Amino acid sequence: MITERPGQYFTWAELTVTSRAPTNDPGEDEQAALVALCAAVLDPLRRHLGKPVRVNSAYRSPAVNAAVGGSKTSQHMRGEAADIKVDGMEVEDVARAIIACATEYDQLIVERKGGGAWIHVSYALGRKNRLQLLKITDAGASPWSPK
Repeated sequence: MITERPGQYFTWAELTVTSRAPTNDPGEDEQAALVALCAAVLDPLRRHLGKPVRVNSAYRSPAVNAAVGGSKTSQHMRGEAADIKVDGMEVEDVARAIIACATEYDQLIVERKGGGAWIHVSYALGRKNRLQLLKITDAGASPWSPK
């Protein structure tokens, strides 16, 4: 790995965990993107909340991404995205906290699908971040407002 840890509060194991493939090892570009995601979003969120942020999925190799039915252009495959939860918090409140503390983000998606709820957050390394806010439910995608 290019650094001992990708972030102050996060480990490589947390950002590459999977049960879908024998290996899920990011290359140097993906590792650099994960470090940037931690610096811009995940570590500031953890400091802001003062409680753990649980990563459900971050880096996904193409094989892992296909196994979970991810988009063929998923930012997870570039190491630019994480699906997260914070125990005891509604996902909308986690999204508001990201807006309050993150230096920048590309997409912030409140997802409520199949009976589950999580935040998908991404940071585009080396490209302009869109600051896009969306909500995705079983019915589809729509803009989301933090009001």
